[in-house]
Amino acid sequence: MDFKDIIKQLGDRAVKIKDSVNTEEATKNAFIMPFIQALGYDVFNPLEVTPEYVADLGIKQGEKVDYVIFKDTIPTIIIECKWHGAALDVFNSQLFRYFHVSKAKFGLLTNGFEYRFYTDLVEPNKMDEKPFFTFNLTDIKDNQIEELKKFHKNYYDLETIVNTASDLKYTNELKALIHAELNAPSENFVRHFSKPIYNGMMTGKVIEQFTVLVKKSITQYINDLITERLKSALTKESEVQKNDVEQPVIKQGDVSRVNTTAEELEAFYIVKAILRAKVDGERIHFRDAQSYFAIMLDDNNRKSICRLYLGTTKKAIGLFDADRKESRNELSKIDDIYKFAEQLLNTVSLFETPALSLK
Repeated sequence: MDFKDIIKQLGDRAVKIKDSVNTEEATKNAFIMPFIQALGYDVFNPLEVTPEYVADLGIKQGEKVDYVIFKDTIPTIIIECKWHGAALDVFNSQLFRYFHVSKAKFGLLTNGFEYRFYTDLVEPNKMDEKPFFTFNLTDIKDNQIEELKKFHKNYYDLETIVNTASDLKYTNELKALIHAELNAPSENFVRHFSKPIYNGMMTGKVIEQFTVLVKKSITQYINDLITERLKSALTKESEVQKNDVEQPVIKQGDVSRVNTTAEELEAFYIVKAILRAKVDGERIHFRDAQSYFAIMLDDNNRKSICRLYLGTTKKAIGLFDADRKESRNELSKIDDIYKFAEQLLNTVSLFETPALSLK
């Protein structure tokens, strides 16, 4: 299992067990220690991870930070933990104090779901007020996983992280600003777009009118952009699949009746979207036959994930159990495939288990 899968698995697990985790200590054990372990550090080795690390603050003696991660005996990350149901904003100052007396270059504030990484970009040895890297473990994006991977024990390089920290910080702030402007355009934002196309006086009424128009125009533009991208991607993938699809044997005098329909392709993309939670989308393929439409892993007919029977009057999906026995389930519409997401993911998991692969 690679790093991406491990982090995704931690996020899925956190959602399932959160209702049973009711204290800060339980949060540490259930969420944060496994997270540190996922970064390649041995949580039971005090030379790598020290809990309750003493960080004396002037006249305040015996102050302790929850964890300190060491790399080659040097403290690298101090971690302040809170219960998973706690909002983190009110605890920044606490981490700030610990950072000031620590030799660690990075501070991490977390409740097991939300993770905020801090450093000293603005002023040396003084923790910034804003984190340079944040993510939610239950909704972490692929690009965020790549950034997080830089903190892994095997890939950790201080210079690399520091060099990208500034870009990350400002990118996140710009994204937040863009999000705010798109949802509630400010007057300056509206003026920026309306001045080049409106020659009259920018009165309050005009600003109010253009605020609605600007928001509407941006929404339409984004929707058009997404639609165009999707159409382009679907067309490209359809062409690839047509080239890759295994053609049936055509005997002399026989005319092939295999015709991949738009409905079959739609079903394929639904299955592919579901399976991307487990495997790379490029590994999902289809083969069309006269009596069914098969979807498989790695273009291997011994790794059949499901079969679709999309007739004009009846529709069904054929699912496979651990013994490769197929069972058919009726579909009233193509979107009903989403109801079988768990079974589809379980089938792929069987193929990814070495002992069961190609059974």
